[in-house]
Amino acid sequence: MKYIAHINGVSEQSVKDHLIGTARLTAQFADKFGKADWGYCCGLLHDIGKYSKQFQNKIINNTDDKVDHSTAGAKLCMELGGYYQLLSYCIAGHHAGLPDYGNTVIHSSLRYRCEKKKIYDYSSYKYEIEIPELKTDPIILQNLSDADFPLSVFLRMIYSCLVDADFLDTEYFMKNGDVNRNSGENVKILLSKLETHISRWLKNDNTESINGRRTEILKHCLNEGQNEKGYFRLTVPTGGGKTIASLAFALKHAVENDMDRVIYVIPYTSIIEQNAQVFRDILGEQNVLENHCNVDYDGREDFEPMQLASENWDKPIVVTTNVQFFESLFSNKSSKCRKLHNIANSVIIFDEAQMLPTDYLKPCIYMISELVIRYRSSIVLCTATQPALGSLFPENTQFMELCPRMHEQFGYFKRVKYNNIGTISRDKLTSMLKDEDCALCIVNTKRMAQDIYMELCGIGVFHLSTNMYPLHRKIVLKKIRKCLQNGEKCVVVSTSLVEAGVDLDFKHVYRQIAGIDSIIQAAGRCNREGKRNQAESIVNIFDIENCRIPLNQKQQIEVAKSVLCDYEIVDSPECISDYFKRLYHFRGDGLDKKKILGEFVHPEYNYAKVGKEFKIIEQDMATIFVGNTDEAKELMDEIKLKGISKERMRKAGQFCVQVYCGEKSEFQKLYDAGIIRLVSDDVRDFYELTSMEYYSEECGLVCLVDEGDAIFL
Repeated sequence: MKYIAHINGVSEQSVKDHLIGTARLTAQFADKFGKADWGYCCGLLHDIGKYSKQFQNKIINNTDDKVDHSTAGAKLCMELGGYYQLLSYCIAGHHAGLPDYGNTVIHSSLRYRCEKKKIYDYSSYKYEIEIPELKTDPIILQNLSDADFPLSVFLRMIYSCLVDADFLDTEYFMKNGDVNRNSGENVKILLSKLETHISRWLKNDNTESINGRRTEILKHCLNEGQNEKGYFRLTVPTGGGKTIASLAFALKHAVENDMDRVIYVIPYTSIIEQNAQVFRDILGEQNVLENHCNVDYDGREDFEPMQLASENWDKPIVVTTNVQFFESLFSNKSSKCRKLHNIANSVIIFDEAQMLPTDYLKPCIYMISELVIRYRSSIVLCTATQPALGSLFPENTQFMELCPRMHEQFGYFKRVKYNNIGTISRDKLTSMLKDEDCALCIVNTKRMAQDIYMELCGIGVFHLSTNMYPLHRKIVLKKIRKCLQNGEKCVVVSTSLVEAGVDLDFKHVYRQIAGIDSIIQAAGRCNREGKRNQAESIVNIFDIENCRIPLNQKQQIEVAKSVLCDYEIVDSPECISDYFKRLYHFRGDGLDKKKILGEFVHPEYNYAKVGKEFKIIEQDMATIFVGNTDEAKELMDEIKLKGISKERMRKAGQFCVQVYCGEKSEFQKLYDAGIIRLVSDDVRDFYELTSMEYYSEECGLVCLVDEGDAIFL
């Protein structure tokens, strides 16, 4: 009898062929971290449930019958015992997602499925499939004394190899081999392209010029790329050229160590879009995958290879967000986990490393360590404000600094003078700003930004915050840049959104007290090009009398105040390091806020529970569409007439403001007043503004509630 796995309308794929094809691919992927035997075994056993008569009837007669074919392989592995039991998680979840171990009452649990669930007879597999031997141990413990978390990561990686291999083998058959995938060029070719691009820069030996210093850093990074895999830091002051320097190190390091790709993990979408374009310009469009919520490759045939690559990160350069990267690594869903095996054997750059999610810092550091220790990757913590993470990594972890003469570089690139003016009244602040002709003022809440702007508003005064939809912000930024370029009056009142990825240069900056890293990021908008005298380029640090401290910033502000009492040089590596040490000590158990690490105690791994709870952005948010232009109105009419689609929602994003929708929130006030209404029952939390008087050309959505800002990635 021929046992069938898939029918594509033209031909049939046997179960045996599918199992062997999937096993070979899974082994190939797992071989990147030395576990081809585990990959082959997992791939060969994952679909043995398809040998049941009930499944064959379903596939041959094309019925709608529900036939569980995933539990069979999981149950077999559990019965085999020993190491085979570990594979039960991967096989049971290769469609529905990695399960919790659970108990025999919860139907979705691994225990229930393997011990209590009745499944159809699949014993015919024995005539075609021989159970492979597991020849290696799952992990070799080196620097970690506890095997629980490492084993949980190992199973994630095998699971990733399986779901990607299963999908690829099935896709190839169902499309008769007509698959439009393009993995891009290899890292050797990309290194050659980069070397051609920077060849003129490398001739600059004048270390007493800014460009010469940038070249010194770039050359050093290229040279250090020859090192063996491991842990690295690139601590470069603002203006030191860390984007190209980090790319140079990563490509050189990948070539020297036979690695597959470079992954950039970045907190802000604005920086991602900026950096991804730089990489595309140098390395070619087909080699750079930009993967975050603002990018949608669906709907255009020429984007199909990129859309396919976004599923499993099969490109030599991947640029993504902290949210995408870490939520995928802690997810249990096959769609998110599919890419994980392609993180192995990669150079991973954490740009703006101080923005690693503090509430989940311990599990994130544990995961990063696993990628280096057992999955043949290298990591680079890249920032001007290096966080003090050393104590969170395994004992004896050694980081190599990639910036030559680091302390001296910080002195050379210093462009501003910090002035802590203490607590002042809001009237005093606005009085100071009225005397300015080229200044940026950054405050901690959107309400404060709007209120100060309204007291200053006039020619040459601008407002920026996330209460303005993205296209509106772009228009205002264009006006600001024009004023700065023409030497006209330009005073900007903003929230923290201008602190990264926004290339502006002011004579003076005012920064309401915040974390030390935020203050230094704000200072990066002062004398950015180094064309002014340092002594005249002032960054004023202030607090406002009787000002409410946003809850999500309280700890950072309190620690920053204590650090500022002890250090005169705010942007010195010593001050920055001390700030983070105090902050992490202050947080204590809060560095693993939801006790993620405690959910992985062998053999009871709670993948599904962690997948639900590990959310870097946790606030309930609503999206408000603002139809105040002809283009926006036409788009909303199209959405209402033709319905929701990915392409329409992507376009709509340019006209949307996101607001917190909890109790007594901005959203609740607007909704209760009938100022917003639900657009469609098909999309949760998607609303439109019905009264344009609540959206101003200057400030965007009018603040009715004094609430803090959040960053959305």
